[in-house]
This record gives sequence, C-alpha cells and structure tokens, in this order.
Amino acid sequence: MTVTDERPATKEVGSRRTRKEDQRLITGRTRWTDNIQLPGMLHLAMVRSPFAHAKVLSVDTAAAKGAPGVMGVFTGADLAETQGANINAWPITADQVTPTHLPVVVDHVACAGEIVAVVAARSAAAARDAAELVDVDYEELPAVLDMKEALTDAVLAHPDLGTNKSAFWTLDSAEAGTGADVDEAIAKAREDGIVIEREYRQQRLIPAFMEPRSTVVDPTGEQIVIWSATQVPHILRFCIAATTGIPESKIRVIAPDVGGGFGGKLQTTPEEFATLAVARKLGKPVKYTETRSESLLSGHHGRDQWQRLTLSAEKDGTVTGFKVELLADLGAYVAIVGGGVPVLGAWMFNSIYKFPAYRFTVQTILTNKPWVDAYRGAGRPEATFGIERMMDELAAEVGVDPLAIREKNWITHEEFPFTTVAGMTYDSGNYEAATARATELFDYDGMRAEQRRRRESGDPVQLGIGVSTFTEMCGLAPSRILGQLNYGAGGWEHASIRMLATGKVEVITGTSPHGQGHETAWSQIVADRLGIPFEDVEVLHGDTQIAPRGLDTYGSRSLVVGGEAVVRAADKVIEKAKPVAAHLLEADVADIEFTDGTFGVRGTDKGIGIADLALAAFAAHNWPDGLEPSLDAEATFDPDNFSFPHGTHLCAMEVDTETGATRMRKYVCVDDVGVIVNPLIVEGQVHGGLVQGIAQALWEGAEFDDNGTLVTGSFVDYTLPTAADTISFVTDHTTSPSTTNTLGTKGVGEAGTIASTPAVVNAIVDALRPRGIHDVEMPCTPERVWRAIRSAGADSAGAAPSAAQPHFDESEGDVQ
Repeated sequence: MTVTDERPATKEVGSRRTRKEDQRLITGRTRWTDNIQLPGMLHLAMVRSPFAHAKVLSVDTAAAKGAPGVMGVFTGADLAETQGANINAWPITADQVTPTHLPVVVDHVACAGEIVAVVAARSAAAARDAAELVDVDYEELPAVLDMKEALTDAVLAHPDLGTNKSAFWTLDSAEAGTGADVDEAIAKAREDGIVIEREYRQQRLIPAFMEPRSTVVDPTGEQIVIWSATQVPHILRFCIAATTGIPESKIRVIAPDVGGGFGGKLQTTPEEFATLAVARKLGKPVKYTETRSESLLSGHHGRDQWQRLTLSAEKDGTVTGFKVELLADLGAYVAIVGGGVPVLGAWMFNSIYKFPAYRFTVQTILTNKPWVDAYRGAGRPEATFGIERMMDELAAEVGVDPLAIREKNWITHEEFPFTTVAGMTYDSGNYEAATARATELFDYDGMRAEQRRRRESGDPVQLGIGVSTFTEMCGLAPSRILGQLNYGAGGWEHASIRMLATGKVEVITGTSPHGQGHETAWSQIVADRLGIPFEDVEVLHGDTQIAPRGLDTYGSRSLVVGGEAVVRAADKVIEKAKPVAAHLLEADVADIEFTDGTFGVRGTDKGIGIADLALAAFAAHNWPDGLEPSLDAEATFDPDNFSFPHGTHLCAMEVDTETGATRMRKYVCVDDVGVIVNPLIVEGQVHGGLVQGIAQALWEGAEFDDNGTLVTGSFVDYTLPTAADTISFVTDHTTSPSTTNTLGTKGVGEAGTIASTPAVVNAIVDALRPRGIHDVEMPCTPERVWRAIRSAGADSAGAAPSAAQPHFDESEGDVQ
C-alpha cells in the first residue's frame, strides 16, 4: 500500500502563521453576542443605583410599565426566587466574611451602579427610555471608600456583617519550613546591615475591553441557551446551575467571538443572572448589552492595594529578608476569585531572587466601591511592581547599578530547578541570558553615559533608566494544590480530536479564546503532531454543547494546559491508529512507525497515511477484530506544576523637571516564554501587554468622589492610550523550555503587563532620584511628577540620593 496524502516538510510550530480567525473578524463576517437576533426577542435595560450606599425603601414601576413597548418591569423582590446569586469560588480562609451578592438588589445597595430593577421592552431604546421612569426611593447611608478608613470599621460597607474586614491570610517561610524567620533577619540588619521600608499604592484599574459585555438568553427550547461575551462559558454554566436550581444538562452556554477580556469577562455577572431570570419569567428570548459607561461603572475593577514592604540586606546588597504586608480592597463584594487575587502574589513577591527569609500577609477589605477581581496578571503585576521597586531602592542605598543588585541576588541558570523561599519550584530559566540580550539591544552603557551627561550639564529634561526583571506563575494548576488553597475549581483542561472521513480534523478544546489566536496555534500543534496540512484542522470552542468539558481561558493557562491536552489527544489518535495500520499493512504492531502523517513498516517502503486510516474507520470494511471503528480520542491534562516565564525589561524615560511631563524614549524587553508556537501571535501578546502595563504607570486610574461616584466613568476621563501615545517597542526572546509540558511552552499573555509597570516607574524615579525623590504614585501624570519635584525642593538638583523614609501626603496623593 502506498501513501496517498502529503504535507509540506516545514514544521508548523515556530512558524509565523497569520491567524485563521482574522479573516472573519476583520471582514465583519463573525457574530458577536450583540449581533444575535432571535424571533420575538426583547431587550433589557438596567435601573442602577446612583448611590454608593443606601437602603432601597421602595421601587415604583407603574409609569415604566405603561411606557410604549414595555413588556415587563422587575424588581429584586419580583426575581427573588429565580435570579440566583453571584458566588465567591475562592474563600481564602474558613472565616472569610462574604456578603451575599444578589444580581438585582432587594433592599440594600452597597455600591453605585448596582441593579435595582430591570425593564424588558420590544427595543433597546424603549427599554432605556422606560428605565428612566422607574422611581426608586432611597435612604442614603454613609459610605466607606478608603480602605485604610475601612479598617477601623467606623463606617460599615455592609452594616449587617459588623465589620469591613473580609479575610486575613499569611504565608511565612519559617512556619512553612522554606526559609528563616524574617523578623530575625530584619532585626539583625537594623544592627549591622540595611533595612529599607516603603509603602506603595497600586491604584484601581478598569478592564476596558474592546467589546462591552452582552448576554442573550433563549428559554423557549428543551434547553435554555445562553450566549454571552464571556471568558468562562463552562464556569458560567456551572454557577447558574449551582445557584438557580436549573439542571446543568438543561443549560447550554455559548461564547461566540469575544472582543477581549483581560480578566474583565472572567465573572459570572449580575447582568447574566438578571437576563436569565427575566427570560424565564416572560418565556421569551431577551438580550442585554451594556453601554460603555455601564461597563466602566458596573463591571469589576482590578488591582487596588496598599503595599507596605520591608527589605533587609547585608551592606553589600545581599538580601537577607523580605516582609510584605498588603491591604487589598475587594470593593462591595467578594467576586468569583476576587478574594484570592492578592494571594496569588504571595508566591511571586520573591520573584527571581534567592531570599533566605520571607513573610507575606494580606488583609482583604470591603468598601462601597465596585467589586475587584482578576485583571491581566491578577496578583502577579502587583507583586512584581513591589519587589522591583524595592530592588531599585536597595541599589540606590548600596550605591550600585540596579542591574548589579539584581544579579547579586538572582537564581543562576545552573541552579534550576530551584525551590524558592515561598515554596514554589521553578523548573527552568536563564535570567543571565535574557538580561544580557536586553542590555545589548538597549545599549545600556550608552544610555547610562547619556544620563550622566544630562545630569552634569543640568539639563532640565533628565533621562531615567528603569529596570524590571520578572518571573510569574501561570497555567493555573495543579488541581491538588488549588484544592489545598480552597480554590473552587481544578486546574485541568480537556481536549478531543475527531478524525473525519474526508481526512480533515476537528479539534475540540475546553479553552475559550477572546483574541488569543487559539484556532491558529492549536491548528499548528495538531498539524505537526498528526502530519496533516494546517488548513485541514478546524478548532471548535466556546460552546458547552460542542465542548462539554473545560475550565476556560484566564491566567495564561490556555497553551500550557489546554495546548498540552490537545497534544495528548493527538498522541492517543496515533496510538489508536497503529494497530489498524498494522492490520492493513499486514505487519506486526511493534514494527509500525509514525512519521509526518504516515504509518510505515520499519525496514520497508510500505506505508499508509493517517487520512486513509480515517476513511478506513468510516467504512470499517476491513477493520481489526476487537477494535471499535474510530480513531477519535480525548484527553484531560492536569499539570504537576505551574509554568514560569521570565524576562528583563528596560525603559528609558525623559522627564521635564520644569513641567513634570514625561516621554518614553526607548523600551526593550526580552522574554523567555519557553518554546514559541507562533512568533507572530507572541509578539502581538507582548505588545498588547506592554501597553496595558505602561498605561497603569502613566495614565489609567479609577477615581471616585467623596460620595462614591465614579468620576472616570467614560473614556473622556478614564485615559486609555492610543498608538499615538506609545512608541515602537524592541522585543526579543530567549528560550528555556518548560519541563511541565511536552511542548516546552510557558505562558505569554500576561508577561508584558507584569513587567512593564515597574520598568516605567523605575525610570521616572531614576530620573528624579538626585532630587531625593523615592517614588511617584501611579499614574505618574505630569501633575504628580511636578508636585513631587516641587515638594522635594528646587535646590536639591544634583544632590546625592536621600536615604530618608517615605511619607504620605494625602492631599497630593504622592509618595515622597
């Protein structure tokens, strides 16, 4: 028998394939949730509280019910038995205080933007008009907005709970047996070493994804069908079933093409539950699509921490201990994984360094602001910011270059695998190689020379150079460890492969992309594994009916966990096909070899292609006895460890000391994300991540007035960068293959965001350090930079770096 199918010799993994998805996306031939139109479909509008904290005394819906086109108006009381509830899937302690989070409130509003009524009408415009006619009588209550004030419990976000403190969680290296006592290390350093104490602010951010959230529910069939712009269709189905009593088998969730998420669509949202409840009440399909203002106001927010950090070191800069004390604002409710987001930083504040003693504590706090949950990086950007700012402070104290202090303390490539003071085992890495390549591309020595010339000449525009070396844990897993942390789900992922009779292949993945390029990357993996053309692979996802098992997409887990499940399913296909090939080729199974899509007999020219075997399975005319006529296979992969990408980022910022204006001069990053499946996709992920991290450093921040009203509730006030605000980045990579999966891949989706924020802030502070300035609170707007310069004193230019400890000026919002 001769081979009938051929494929190019060039391997797909590593190729710069343009994305399969883009053709339909850029030509408008896709279908977003808001595009869906169903017969008899109604539209919803939400009536939202203007108050951050209030009792709901009454809701008068009479006028709204009489408005043109209105088919129903529903309060929280009307939906009480059917609306379900938003759940917290990660209670970080047994005694965590967790307020009940109803989709439509009944009698108490805990933050502005909460839903108090829902209007259903024949058109979206009619629904919005009628929503304005709903008359709600509120009794406004005192609101707690500042998390430090919330600690006092003087004003309660939820009076019935009796406290604003949600949970206190700690990781101590001495107690865990992974390191020494940090208090002893700090005490010793106070006597004969260096102790640096700083407090940093991680401002609140808003995941401003491209496509606003949207939900369509059709209750008219045997199953309830829910279309949602979500990152987590499988988790959404589970949560609905768990809280409404609807059997999971009667719920089908579809995530069509989704326009971005960044963690902001990781929720099961009040709007999804409310839309479902109204659809069931009316027995008709209904749709809700939020406005951009609603998205900024009522979607979950990210970050929002105070970090009190204490680092001890020997006089030569060798770190001896690191203590982290966090205060984290959860907002009004504990979101689905919101309580655990700060905890994720516990294993990353030590970063790439060999710290002998370490303690991490976090107090989570409830306030009357929108709830906080995962935002690109989720806990890891906050940790990287803290430690990289502190390493720069240590370098300044010792009087050495920031790169030198990092090299003195980092894990060398010969030491991998390395178990850290936080108990994580890093499987692979080479910080030296990434840093060497970054400094070469950056012209580090040349930049430092220019910096010296500007300082010596008294140039009003000073040059600052920022360093950020990072690692992160991604590929959320393993399930056993997550279970020990009381996390509500596992870390596994599922995939299946269908071999079609025509030689084509369907890949079904439990991951649910929202811009990452899974269809392209998964096709490349399968094309190489099965030896078939890239074009012959179809990837299906985001529909719980088609892909019934999965844990979806977040935390840079898709490739390292979901991609590995695809690999293992493909390998099972090959193993299932070998005895069939042996039968058809009249050979012993032990003599069958598989290479580039062909099953051959060792030592002969006999062979059969995998596509021919798929057709043989379809016909089953000459099939081995005892084997089912199918080559299809599925696999579930639960990794033994996380994935640990790393990199070195260098940033040059020009700071006008007369106006406070800043300008990015150059940005270089060299990331190690293991084996790269598609360099083009990786570059896109890195560029997007860089812009988000830089935006936190320079522009973005959710601000509230004294009443709890969001004053950055539109893109006029909440500053998102455009291409005109950024520069061309220089990116490159080194490769240390991961040992946690057969592909050798590591996560990439969050890397740019994690590393870039401290690189930018370090650069700004580096430019101003001769004036005694240790920090500028983010976002580092021209006004804040100018205020920092003014506060430091005009006569301090050229002075030696000050060792004074920081103080906080509440009126200016800056750390000096």
